[in-house]
Amino acid sequence: MPYCPSCGASVKAMQRQCDQCGRFLKSKTAPAQRTSPDDPGGIGWGLLGFILPLVGLILFLVWNDTKPRTAKAAGLGALIAVITVFVLYIIVWIIIFAAFGAL
Repeated sequence: MPYCPSCGASVKAMQRQCDQCGRFLKSKTAPAQRTSPDDPGGIGWGLLGFILPLVGLILFLVWNDTKPRTAKAAGLGALIAVITVFVLYIIVWIIIFAAFGAL
């Protein structure tokens, strides 16, 4: 017989809440499917995240639980955009220092 992890009281196998302390219990059943049929992901969301990284980050945070494939595409696009801008920023500074160092 299972026990409540909070107070130690015995609970029934399929019980969702402890009768003693009121804590919700984790179910032993299989988790519900997190992806919906209308979650195709796709390169369009990744492109949107690349062009507008802040929007991609927001979409990733909002859709992470309901549309994980689409959220991943938007977040990956935003991440690639930020890394690209950072690398280009470093390259520009290297070129500037090399140009002024040659004077």
